[in-house]
Parts: sequence; structure tokens; C-alpha cells
Amino acid sequence: MSRVEDAIAKAHNEGRGAFVGYLPVGYPDLETSIQAAITLARNGADVIELGPPYSDPVMDGLVIQEATQHALAAGFKIRDLFTAVRAITDAVDVPVLVMTYWNPVLQYGVDRYADDLLAAGGAGLITPDVTPEAAGEWIAASERTGLDRVFLAAPTSTDERLDLVVSSSTGFVYTVSTMGITGERAELDRAARILVERLKAHGANNACVGIGISNAGQVNGVAEYADGAIVGTALVRALRDGGLERLAEVTRSLVAGTPSAQFSLDN
Repeated sequence: MSRVEDAIAKAHNEGRGAFVGYLPVGYPDLETSIQAAITLARNGADVIELGPPYSDPVMDGLVIQEATQHALAAGFKIRDLFTAVRAITDAVDVPVLVMTYWNPVLQYGVDRYADDLLAAGGAGLITPDVTPEAAGEWIAASERTGLDRVFLAAPTSTDERLDLVVSSSTGFVYTVSTMGITGERAELDRAARILVERLKAHGANNACVGIGISNAGQVNGVAEYADGAIVGTALVRALRDGGLERLAEVTRSLVAGTPSAQFSLDN
């Protein structure tokens, strides 16, 4: 069992779904992004999803795009990612997955990226823009290093595609709740529930739902049928608007999934 699978199992043993929190590394600066990730862990996140900024973030909504553009403008380099992962994993015992577009991995070198991530204490990669059949080098590197590889499944995925995604993924399958970019939505697509059911029928051990989850009620709703909920935009906004203190408050609210959290996030 990988560290990510162990974290999800631990959450289940506590009678809840796992909470996966996303933050961009390097925003608003490298040191603050490290402290922000540590804040996530210390306020209840089961898995940290760390996103290195990228110049063409086709999957990200406006709030995350603005944050990552800020990080790039401030001079973020790929080597800063590994510095951040090492500092976070030295401070807290929460697995850190890197959610990265594929081109930076290719440019850095797949094996070199995997080795440096492993050495820094990272748990694996979420790769939103590469399919399993195009990721042979990464799959080989993950098998060699033991890093998790998380591929995405969408509501439009065929049964054959789901078979491939499930058999190729470790840690969990990133279940896309809706077709589009990340961001907050008032109502999650019911397609997410159906997709999780399909993934389970195809043998997925863990399916975590992301994209569009923005409040505690939605976290609770997802936990009824999925293994975990993934939240990004609401956390980035909290960090942007209120710093680490506000981030801690919003994280606790989302993890707890209380009605008061709904009020806190909406106001």
C-alpha cells in the first residue's frame, strides 16, 4: 500500500472520506507556499496536491491561473518544486502528490524528475494532460521508484478507457466531476456519482472527485459515494485573501464539512 493509499484508508477507518487539498507551489512566494502546504496538513488535509506553475494551464480556472502566473513572474524554477516538497515532508507526515502538466516533466527528463521527487520525499504525480498509453516512460519510472501515478477519468470516458485508467493508476483515480476547467460551482454534476460507480465496477480501489468542489456541503456530498474530495480554488482564494490564517480556517471547515463552513466560505 502506498502512502497515498494508506492516507485514504486511514480516513476511511475514521469514518470519513479523504480530503485532498491543492495549492500552487511558489505562490505568493516559495517560502509562503511551503508554509501554506504545512498549514493544510496541520489543519486536517489527508493528502497535499502541489501544483508547479505552468505557462499554459489549460485545466485551471482563473483563480489558480492568476496564482500560478504570479509565481512564474516571481521567478519560480522547477528545482524550487523539489525544495518545497522536501521542506513540507520534513515538517509533516502527509503524502505530497505533484499535479503537473506533462511538458515540464519531459523537459526536465522523466527519470530525473521521478528520482528528484522521490529524493525530496514526494509521493507521486497527478498528470492531467497525458494518457496512460502515452505515458510509458512515466509508468516505468513510477514502477521503479514506487511513486504513485494518478490518471484522470472523465464522464465521457468509454468503458475501454476506464479499464486502462484504472489498471494504470495507483494511489487513486482522479475523477473529473464535470467537463471543463477547475473552479467553484454551485452544484456538482451528478455525472460524478455515476462515474465513480463506473470506476468501482471497473475495479478502482480509490476514486477521488475533483473540479468544482468549493464548500463543506459539497465535500460531504462527495464523501457519500467517493473515497475522497479534492479542493483547489477555494483554498487558493483563502490564501490570497487572508493568508495562512484564513487558509487554516477554510481547511478546517472543509475537512469538517459543517454547515458553519458553508456559511464561512460563502461570505
